[in-house]
Amino acid sequence: MTSATTTYPQLTGEYTIDAAHSRIGFVARHAMVTKVRGAFNEFDGTFTVDGENPANSSAKVTIQAHSIDTRNADRDGHIRSNDFLSMDEYPQITFVSTGITQTGDTSFDVTGDLTIKGVAKSITIPFEFEGSAKDPFGNDRVGFEGSTTISRKDYGITWNAALETGGVLVSDKVTLEFEVSAIKNA
Repeated sequence: MTSATTTYPQLTGEYTIDAAHSRIGFVARHAMVTKVRGAFNEFDGTFTVDGENPANSSAKVTIQAHSIDTRNADRDGHIRSNDFLSMDEYPQITFVSTGITQTGDTSFDVTGDLTIKGVAKSITIPFEFEGSAKDPFGNDRVGFEGSTTISRKDYGITWNAALETGGVLVSDKVTLEFEVSAIKNA
């Protein structure tokens, strides 16, 4: 672990994720030969930044499961079904931070509870601070990017199909991707 030397007191405050300029996506292997990428188009979230002491920071994100988009309507419908997300019973996916650690000048590990299909598991997402700026509308804006890999089976998502040539149709491992732009609350 790298010793953090940079602090960000100017960033201290409450932020709201700008969903129009952010992306929450995922990548999974398909048929053992390629990757399928998708995203959730409806989500909201807030976070608090303590620029002097990141351990006092926190984050919360709520994703609407029905907003899944893999650019294929049949696949999206299948993922919304009981075989995968059971969207009717579990309409939301949530992440609530339980700890934030600065690991380098611009890197942070955000640990928290990811809840999918009513199952909460602790995960850690390494994030990189991409910068801050005042946008043309006078908003103070920050950007973070991060990703982590989870096992979908940990959340009770076990559906699969065996391939004739060996292997399975959908990988157990799913990479979650976060590209976050947020606006400081006034």
